[in-house]
Amino acid sequence: MSREDGEGQGERSLHFFNFTLVQAEVGKPRRNCYTLPGFDFAYGLYIERTDGGVPGAIGHWNTAKPRINIDHEMPRDFITMNIAALKDGCRTAHEFNLYYKAKDTRCKRDDSRRRPPKLPADMTYGKPTRTCTPLIDLLQHKYKELWMEQQRALTVHEETDKKKIHKLRDNRTTFLRKHPAPPQEESFWHLPSLEKVEPHLNTFPSREAREKALSASQ
Repeated sequence: MSREDGEGQGERSLHFFNFTLVQAEVGKPRRNCYTLPGFDFAYGLYIERTDGGVPGAIGHWNTAKPRINIDHEMPRDFITMNIAALKDGCRTAHEFNLYYKAKDTRCKRDDSRRRPPKLPADMTYGKPTRTCTPLIDLLQHKYKELWMEQQRALTVHEETDKKKIHKLRDNRTTFLRKHPAPPQEESFWHLPSLEKVEPHLNTFPSREAREKALSASQ
């Protein structure tokens, strides 16, 4: 092997392990320049079996352990204690608290108030189904006729209400609106002391001449 061949192989191996120098190949994904382990390598974590596998399942059965029932303390029976406290004369909240501490009454396990009510065996839950609409009523347009009768009755009722409104007694406001007052003629203001004073100067020779002159001017 010549020196040039050795240098060429070194450059190829350097290009293969350097990500920045690897060129993209046509039709292939780009290399990541990492060496992968062999085909016998298993990826992930190894978890040891704790149940024994198939031999353990055939050899014995894992049965569930029975639960131990722990007796819990029953809650306070406030209904009974409140009734007894009222009978003993307790009135304030402080007195009730002292009574609860003095006579702590607990609910009984066979208390009927905590049991579900007894229902008949043939009881059906939920709402009853709606009755079926008769087909003969749909064919005869019965519901249309009922609606028309309701509308006619409503119209008659509205007309009677209008008549009752019109028959109401008119007050002064409605009367003045129907019969307005006549317009008042404007008159000049005169001194009350000069209303009955007769004129001092009379240019007409007679009363008849004055009337003729007034009629002619009108």
